[in-house]
Amino acid sequence: MKQQDMSESSSGLTTSNQKFWKPYSSCRSVLSDTHAIAPVFSQNRGIARQNCDSGLLSPLPSDSFKYLGWCDIEEHDVRGNQLHCPRVREGPSEEELFFRGEEHTLKKRKQVTDTEKWQRKLQENWENCAELNLSFQDLGDLYQVENFKRILQKLIRVEKLWLVDNSLTDLSAIRLPRCRELNVNRNHFTSFKQLPKVPQIQHLSLAENNILTLSGISDFRHTPLESLILKRNPCEFQERYRQLVFSSLPTLKMLDGIPKLPEDCSTPDIRGFVKMCTIL
Repeated sequence: MKQQDMSESSSGLTTSNQKFWKPYSSCRSVLSDTHAIAPVFSQNRGIARQNCDSGLLSPLPSDSFKYLGWCDIEEHDVRGNQLHCPRVREGPSEEELFFRGEEHTLKKRKQVTDTEKWQRKLQENWENCAELNLSFQDLGDLYQVENFKRILQKLIRVEKLWLVDNSLTDLSAIRLPRCRELNVNRNHFTSFKQLPKVPQIQHLSLAENNILTLSGISDFRHTPLESLILKRNPCEFQERYRQLVFSSLPTLKMLDGIPKLPEDCSTPDIRGFVKMCTIL
C-alpha cells in the first residue's frame, strides 16, 4: 500500500480513501432525502445507537475496526515507519466494553500467541522511524499511556518527533539518542527535568506547558541546542528571562522565534532565577 493512498479513518486506522467513499456517500444521500429514519437493526445489538464518531444512525464501514490497532488488520503490508501520523493508543479493556454495553465486540478478540507477538513487533518497526508524529493521541487511560511510552522507548533512530497535545507529564525515563527536533507543545510538563533525554537536540518546542522556573535548563548546556520555544509558560515572566536562558545555553541562537540580541548577552543577576515580573 503506497503512502499517498493512505488516510486515517474516524477510527484512527490507515485505510484507503476509495474503499470507504462509496458506502459513506450513499449513506449521506439516503439521509438527505428522508426526514424520518427507521431504526437500524443489528444482529449483535438489536437497534443500533447513533454513531459517536459521525453522528449518523447507520454504522459506518469502519465501525468494525474502531477498537483495533492498524497492525491487527489482516492482509496489509504497512509498517510503523511508513505511517505519517498513526494512532497508537489501545482500545478499551474488556471491563470497559462490558460497562459500555459493547461486549459483543469481545468475540473478535483472540489469544495472541508468542509467534503473533513477534510478528507484530516486526510490523510496528518503530526502531527504524526517522520522522514520527504521535500528536493528539487522546490517552485517556493508564494502560494507553503505558503503551505509548513503550513505543517511545523503541524510537532509537528517530530524528524528528512531534508529541503535541497528549497530556504528558513525565517522560524522564525516555531516551531519544538521535532526536534533533522535538515538539511537545500543549502538554502538562512543569519542569525541564520531566523531559526525555535528547543529547543531540537542536530544536526544542515547549510552548503552552506549565514550566514554572528555569531550574534544570542547564541540563541542555552540553547539547547542540540552537532553537528553544517557551512561549506561554510561567517561566516566561521571570525577570531578565532572556538573559538567563542564553547564559545557561551557550549554543542557543534563537529563543521564542527571536534571534539572540546584543542585550541578551549581558550577565544576569542570579536573583533573576527566583524573581518574577509583576503585571498590573
